[in-house]
Amino acid sequence: METNIINPFITTGYAGAAYFCDREQETEDIIRLLTNGNNVALISPRRYGKTNLIRHCFAQPAIADKYYTFIIDIYSTKSVADMVHRLGLSIMETLKPQGRKAWEKFVTMLRSVQTGISFDIAGNPSWMMSVGDITTPTTTLEEIFAYLEQADKPCIVAIDEFQQITHYGDERIEATLRTYIQYCNNTHFLFAGSQRHLMSQMFLSPARPFYQSVSLYNLPLLPEDKYTDFCLRLFEQKGKHLAAEVPHTLYERFDGITYYMQRAMNELFSLTPEGGSCEAKDIDNALNNIILSSALIYEDLMYQLPEKQSLVLRAIAREGKAQNLTSGKFIRKYGLLSTSSVKSAVPALLDKGLITNEFGVYQLYDKFFEMWLTERQF
Repeated sequence: METNIINPFITTGYAGAAYFCDREQETEDIIRLLTNGNNVALISPRRYGKTNLIRHCFAQPAIADKYYTFIIDIYSTKSVADMVHRLGLSIMETLKPQGRKAWEKFVTMLRSVQTGISFDIAGNPSWMMSVGDITTPTTTLEEIFAYLEQADKPCIVAIDEFQQITHYGDERIEATLRTYIQYCNNTHFLFAGSQRHLMSQMFLSPARPFYQSVSLYNLPLLPEDKYTDFCLRLFEQKGKHLAAEVPHTLYERFDGITYYMQRAMNELFSLTPEGGSCEAKDIDNALNNIILSSALIYEDLMYQLPEKQSLVLRAIAREGKAQNLTSGKFIRKYGLLSTSSVKSAVPALLDKGLITNEFGVYQLYDKFFEMWLTERQF
């Protein structure tokens, strides 16, 4: 796909199959489900590579040649209006390069926000509105779904970090979306989420609107051997040598989480001269470079945290995988203030996205931040 890529270890975006590691079975499964009339809930912790897997699936001929595809990331959205804004903008920006026939019907059907759409001198539309301009989000949402049902090609909509809708403070949004989606014959949906407990509640609880409405798909870690082969191949293709011990060490250090391994490999590749060799001894230098580049951000994060949250965050970082945070043993081990202070700090840290909780195991979301914290003396 790309021929001028200097560093083949892509850390942002999707650059084509040549720079995408494995996921052959997952790609086949998701394409088969979507093209056979199913909606899919794709679940895994963040930074496993869900979004790039979606892009990879959408780039395959079975989908790319036959469907309009839209990807909407709602992780940072705070309201229904915010989500509707993201959805409309994504559809507009995806359709615009495909010509007037593709976007004209969409623009025409958005009657509630007509004043927020402008046209350049060539007659091409632009989405000029802000979230505040979506004054009747349910009406605009209804218009968007009406377009999806009448589009001149079948559509697939991927909504990334779908569990975010549970934080909108609008108890009706799940039922509203479920109602619209239920009657969509021209569009299928892929709901990607990283908070397993929230996604499970949404799709597995009989009391929730989305109960039994999707095919659940849990994304596993990349197999170590596949990632090792991938790294060795890319180094060799660029005229460099990679010791097999390097990806193995990174896989163990980062528990196989794709983003952190890929970011480290990107740095290691950049430090290896053409014709040179990358060895395990180079790993610490690469990781130090990465952590140093974000040190000011980490400093600012810690400065802004209240003392109780700061103490608990450091304790979790030092523990690595922490359980029973309110136990006397954990509190004494890390000099925490009290059980009540831990109880109040943990929800705040979860809400800020600084820690994760999977099956009662708490970890820092950012592994590089965790390394920075454990190496510093406070």
